[in-house]
Amino acid sequence: MDDRFAAAWALLPGYLSQHVLLSLCALGLGLAVSLPLGVIASRSAAVRWPSLFLASLIQTIPSLALLAMFYPLLLALSALSQRWFGHGFPALGFAPSLMALTLYSMLPMLRNVVTGIRGVDPAAAEAADGMGLTSLQKLTWVELPLAAPVIMAGLRTAAVWTIGAATLATPVGQTSLGNYIFSGLQTENWVYVLFGCAASAVLALGADQLLGLIESGLSARRPWRIWAGAIGLMVGTLAALSPLMGVSTAATYRVGAKNFSEQYILAEMMASRLKAAGGRVTMKEDLGSATAYRAVASGEIDVYIDYSGTLWANVLGRRDNPGRAAVLDGLTRTLKARDGVTVLGPLGFENAYVLAMRGDRAKALGVASLADLAVRAATLKLGSDLEFLSRPEWAAIRDAYGLGFARQTAYQPTFMYRALEDGEADVISAFSSDGRIAADRLVILADPKGALPPYDAVILLSPKAAKDARLRKALSPLIGSIPVAAMQAANFSVDRDSHKLGPAEAARDLARTVGLGAAPH
Repeated sequence: MDDRFAAAWALLPGYLSQHVLLSLCALGLGLAVSLPLGVIASRSAAVRWPSLFLASLIQTIPSLALLAMFYPLLLALSALSQRWFGHGFPALGFAPSLMALTLYSMLPMLRNVVTGIRGVDPAAAEAADGMGLTSLQKLTWVELPLAAPVIMAGLRTAAVWTIGAATLATPVGQTSLGNYIFSGLQTENWVYVLFGCAASAVLALGADQLLGLIESGLSARRPWRIWAGAIGLMVGTLAALSPLMGVSTAATYRVGAKNFSEQYILAEMMASRLKAAGGRVTMKEDLGSATAYRAVASGEIDVYIDYSGTLWANVLGRRDNPGRAAVLDGLTRTLKARDGVTVLGPLGFENAYVLAMRGDRAKALGVASLADLAVRAATLKLGSDLEFLSRPEWAAIRDAYGLGFARQTAYQPTFMYRALEDGEADVISAFSSDGRIAADRLVILADPKGALPPYDAVILLSPKAAKDARLRKALSPLIGSIPVAAMQAANFSVDRDSHKLGPAEAARDLARTVGLGAAPH
């Protein structure tokens, strides 16, 4: 437990600084749009209703979905910019997160600007008119000062919403306090989950209290409160952002990872070798399969691990299964020619999608293969990971065997295994390199029709990274060096219930097990 707290504390400066920067920029941009729009809306019903309606409509979209929607949009715009002007822009991480959170922050600020200005005492407005003030003078000298407490209340609400929603930016590649929560849920590291929640809550409450001090100063005409709140915010912001001020001159490599333990371990293993080779590394974790591939193809990340079957079915849209060698060869040639993505090579193990059952349950039902399962499926419950039911692999085995379950439920991968253990699911979409298969005595159901392709773990390099000799030299020793038994043991060391290791520790143990030392300089 102490080790987990120490590890969580060590990550805090980097996570907190990115979280504060994102939240601050989103709030600043949201206020810059909401304030003038609110002023116009307070004077025009034709502007007021549509603007408040649109801001309210945005709030009905789940924040995670809003964040995810901006990535493909920005990616397409970046591609157009590259084609037309010769320069693209980053579409992963900060940019989609900033745009989504800016929109998400606007409703309370916009509504309170309108309410505050329209709520100004008519006598004060008449007095301003009687003094001959221009419309701008009336706004800046009378209306905005009187409406300031109401506007500050909206800013306080927006700050709490934005800081909380920023934890969901992790899946689109933006480092935040959400990194604790997403990785902690996957690896059942509840210290990380609680740490991320607590840090986000403390940050939101601290910002709310300091903004509240400014609000009370405006209401009570107490300048010292305004100054105290403003100075507190400034000092806190500078302290949180201080880790970003030390810029390294070393080359920076961006290592991507999807959202399960094996990906975290392998990403840490690659990062360790790149650091040993003299590079500076940033991690982009918890990416979805489609997002990760788009990111490496566009150069948003330099390297990540994917699986040949996933690329074959999801990226190339292939439904056939010509065999392991043909799949690897086809991927290597096609991805390079089409997207400039280099398949550096397979790591030496396969992590295939499989359907699995508890051994005792499978024996009692007489199920050993997907063909056997098809006979019983109508009375059974399927548990899958979050992606499986929308992937072509599921369609392939469903159609090949005529699978139709009584119920299908998607889970975060760790809870999928829990559902099988607790009887909430009878069958799950497991991963063949997962150590929990052996530990939980699960039975992998055979695929006699070969509906699923091979799933060799492969290293993918972006077009730019493929030209980096230092990166290739650091990562090439990983090719063909990791047997499935070693990967299963590493995965289980992170996923097991007791004596759990963190991904970085598991990566170091795995490197020692397979005889890989530090990367050469």
